[in-house]
Amino acid sequence: MRLFEAIINANHRAVAGDSSAGLHPAEFADELPIIALTCIDPRLNALFPNVLGIPADQFIWMRNAGNVITSPLSSTMRSLALACAVKGGREIAIIGHTDCQICQTTTTVLLDKLKAIGVERHLLPENVNDFFGTFASERQNVIKACAFVRTSPLIGPKVPVHGLLVDIETGKLEWVVNGYDAWQLPVAAAKNVFSPLVDAATKELGAGPMASFNFGEMKFPEMKIGELATKIGEALTPKEGHESKPAPMVAMPAPPLPAAAVRPPKVPLPPPLRPRVVPPRERR
Repeated sequence: MRLFEAIINANHRAVAGDSSAGLHPAEFADELPIIALTCIDPRLNALFPNVLGIPADQFIWMRNAGNVITSPLSSTMRSLALACAVKGGREIAIIGHTDCQICQTTTTVLLDKLKAIGVERHLLPENVNDFFGTFASERQNVIKACAFVRTSPLIGPKVPVHGLLVDIETGKLEWVVNGYDAWQLPVAAAKNVFSPLVDAATKELGAGPMASFNFGEMKFPEMKIGELATKIGEALTPKEGHESKPAPMVAMPAPPLPAAAVRPPKVPLPPPLRPRVVPPRERR
């Protein structure tokens, strides 16, 4: 049994009335201390770290309004990273709670309350909800925060990230995100959609005159996009200190006129042949 499995088991037994329920921190020395991000609600002061069953010196407590994380590189994320690297935190728990006032505050109410303390609407970002990280479900807020922590480049993959929800009245913990399961899930391999296309094309060309053609041998010009346009622009731009002179005008030759029709020379015909008339011979 791992640390948070033992914590949840002992917590549920204690809430059910088992007086012998408890945690033996010495058995989990390699998984302590833990880092917990919770809300600033003062009602949580009496619950932590008691509901987890771990001593205070093994509990690194971080708090903000609504246990909100707005991005994988937010200031809260940087604090979590420092808590792991400097303070030696072994596991992270994002712990929301029921009856959260941040969750119950609508955007209109939030703007009214901010205006009451002198913060005008035009001074705030356009998307107030994204800026403050407000949410409509305590559970979904915990899941979203865990997703940001898991995908943050500031948190090493060896650090389990858990998501819990504590009942503000009873102290019962609900394990919303199991950090051990998330860590053990294999990463799906990216699907190569180009390879089947190449194989199909190669198969189709294999029986033809291009059977010896290799797609990998195709070479393309290395000129970068816009490089040619830049060179042309530099050539057309007059250099500083040189007077720009207009290009000399070059007279274009007139197009040749169409040649007049040339009549062939007249060849004299021989005189017409006339039959010779021979007078008849005189009789003797």
